[in-house]
Amino acid sequence: MKNNIIKTTVSLIAIASLGVAATHAESFDFKDPKGVNNVAFSMDAPLEYISGTANGISGTVNFDAAHPEKTSGEIVLDTNTLMVANSMMKDHMLGGHWMDVENHSTITFTTEKLINVSSKGSKITADAVGSITVKGTTKEIEVPVTLTYLPGKLGARNQGMEGDILVVRSEFTILRSEFGINAGQNEDKVSDEVNLKLSIAGYHAK
Repeated sequence: MKNNIIKTTVSLIAIASLGVAATHAESFDFKDPKGVNNVAFSMDAPLEYISGTANGISGTVNFDAAHPEKTSGEIVLDTNTLMVANSMMKDHMLGGHWMDVENHSTITFTTEKLINVSSKGSKITADAVGSITVKGTTKEIEVPVTLTYLPGKLGARNQGMEGDILVVRSEFTILRSEFGINAGQNEDKVSDEVNLKLSIAGYHAK
């Protein structure tokens, strides 16, 4: 009888512990209230080097500091916020032959999990496994990422708010030809390779 009570108590404790672990993951909102999140892009063709940014970032990432490999979520970019310095070039970029933002208003990057995870202090390096959707075409992708988890630091970034910050950084290359972006055209001026660089912060308010 006594052994059964002990076993039951141990089982209840184990179940309770699993429940705590299951709810430990935090949901981070990447629609930054400070408005500084952005994605930088560049294309280095033989005749021209083109660079620009976009700041229409939103999305949610679920992150558990004890199990970073389980990180999942989606980052969304509003293509209407794509910007280059030359106004005529911007009009062409947003137009139907190129990004066609009227019909494809977002670029999405979905993360299913992290692999090759390495942690050092608050910084985690890994490869994010997921997919990217550009101009209606979705491709599986695996890209290097660095996550910096800053518990309790939201107030230092956004006064009057309490909570945690998750900073995500990544740099990788896609081919515009794989996403139907004027494939094979003007490659002397607009490279097929598009380098993307993300430096974005999400917050979990408390």
